[in-house]
Amino acid sequence: MIKPLNLIGQAIAYAAFGAMLGYFSAAPAYVYRDPNMAQIKISFSHAAQRVGECRRLSAEEIAKLAPNMRRPLDCPRGRLPILIELELDNQPLYRGELPPTGLARDGSATIYQRFPVTTGKHHLVARLRDSKRTTGFDYESAADVELAPQQNFVIEFRAETGGFIFK
Repeated sequence: MIKPLNLIGQAIAYAAFGAMLGYFSAAPAYVYRDPNMAQIKISFSHAAQRVGECRRLSAEEIAKLAPNMRRPLDCPRGRLPILIELELDNQPLYRGELPPTGLARDGSATIYQRFPVTTGKHHLVARLRDSKRTTGFDYESAADVELAPQQNFVIEFRAETGGFIFK
């Protein structure tokens, strides 16, 4: 038989737990970011050029391969890393080298970064190198943007459309 004192103790424990759960579901207030700031996000995946050049196989080399493996070109699997630079008002905002993904280092390099910035007018420059060159960049885009409070400004990259896309 359950004693009344045990029931009262359980009711108090459940009420305290419920009150604590209710309080922490609404408080303390969490501020994700400063409401007077804007945010720049850069997000994309891109496969850089291959580490080496493709080599055309001779007819004898193709004949030596299994029928399901016959192909005219032999290309190395690995890809180069990608170098990315972002500048905001002629000041560096981000610089990074992104390695290719995958066990054979033959996949796309991926980036997702967020940068809180002040609102107002800014000059934004994005650069990307995905080749063997040692200086300069293969893609470069610049834009004058006006950022509002709480705005998410997104930078994407698509080589097939010419490079960076500012949204």
